[in-house]
Amino acid sequence: GLIRSYAAGSHPVLILGKTGTGKELVANAIQARSQRVGKPFIKVNCGAIPETLMDSTLFGHEKGAFTGAHCAVGGKFELANGGTLFLEKIEYLAPELQSALLQVIKQGVLTRLDARRLIPVDVKVIATTTVDLANLVEQNRFSRQLYYALHSFEIVIPPLRARRNSIPSLVHNRLKSLEKRFSSRLKV
Repeated sequence: GLIRSYAAGSHPVLILGKTGTGKELVANAIQARSQRVGKPFIKVNCGAIPETLMDSTLFGHEKGAFTGAHCAVGGKFELANGGTLFLEKIEYLAPELQSALLQVIKQGVLTRLDARRLIPVDVKVIATTTVDLANLVEQNRFSRQLYYALHSFEIVIPPLRARRNSIPSLVHNRLKSLEKRFSSRLKV
């Protein structure tokens, strides 16, 4: 239903839900049902990367952009070109990077750190959050324009206590993920 219809286009998708409710599983399902299946699916946890590195991580940088930048490097958006960029914990994205993200969503172009040219990219953005972004907008802590761009296609995942019948499936998926990660069979 909803996942299939949201997977169909190139528009961004916002997934809301408490920690552990399966937001990443929903993002994976959107990717698997989209025309971008088999294309890059790049994951970035916005809360795990220091703010000072996030610009270069997402958008790349040019040679000489900062000390140690000996060559131009593409960011996660360029790696995801043709596919999907999955941004976990979007609420941690700094305001200036929110504007740059909006430019990619609206215009399909990005600017590397210290660059003078625009780089075209074709990336579907899937973002997740555990907080009320509308509240952050009202507090001027999140871009209103970015919120509306993401909010158009929103999936709210209820807490597990409201859908206990989903727990076995989530446990099964997590076990399969751990088996793959550690290349071994887990016994339950």
